Amino acid sequence: MAVQKIFIVGSGLMGSGIAQVCAQAGLQATLSDVSQEQLDKAVKNIAWSAGKLIEKGKVPGTLDEVMGRISTSVDLAPAAEADLVMEVVFENLEVKREVYAKLNPVLSPDSLVASNTSAIPISELASHVDNPERFLGIHFFSPVPMMQAVEVIRGTMTSDAAFAAGREFVLSIKKEPIMVNRDVAGFVINRINFPSTMEAMRLVEQGVASVEDIDKGLRLASGRKMGIFETGDMVGLDVTYGALMAMYQETREEKWYPPFLLRRKVKAGQLGRKTGVGWYRYDDKGNRLGPTD
Repeated sequence: MAVQKIFIVGSGLMGSGIAQVCAQAGLQATLSDVSQEQLDKAVKNIAWSAGKLIEKGKVPGTLDEVMGRISTSVDLAPAAEADLVMEVVFENLEVKREVYAKLNPVLSPDSLVASNTSAIPISELASHVDNPERFLGIHFFSPVPMMQAVEVIRGTMTSDAAFAAGREFVLSIKKEPIMVNRDVAGFVINRINFPSTMEAMRLVEQGVASVEDIDKGLRLASGRKMGIFETGDMVGLDVTYGALMAMYQETREEKWYPPFLLRRKVKAGQLGRKTGVGWYRYDDKGNRLGPTD
């Protein structure tokens, strides 16, 4: 099944990034969210990001052509016309269930349905979707326009055809699919990355090293473009917390329980760039000012 039209529920950092890369690849993308204000903000951010890539010659065509492939809707009805419907909402099972309950009456029986979840089991999410054999995980990494890897995750009910279609979709938008054949908590990349992320947080808790020095060390010694805490602020501390809790609740393994400092920051509303403070402090334009005291 070739995907030409995609409907994306959630216009935050990830949802808008997915819409951008789809439009850049020639697909028609519809972004949906609860308010037009949020959608307008997302479109503005997409135009800025796509414009920069076009200026650098990394994306063909004009900005008008790319943006002409993106539409918005506060209504879920346009999902009926989509080849692929992707849920990209907050990393919380109850929130996602509510989205699927609203989508089920309008979904075409022929469409693929996917979640961008980073940790919640695909099989559990599929149980809330009509025709769960067409459901799979398609997990992008942040920032979506820059990161090439995309996990394609097979749930226990995902059909061979849906799994293959997920792979072809990822290739069609010029990304590289990482095929995840078993539905384990955290899938592949996060199961590798999260232990180091949690250890970095514990080193800060214990006063072993600062947020800045750990990030600097990882950039200089590990070849990372961004440090663990810089990445965490961009993604959102609440998103990281939600993913870790999902893994902990699925496995009941203590190693996935969120570190104390992360739990405290989330409770304090220090969620990263979107709140102006996380591991670092930011000005109104999102420029980093320095580490949080």
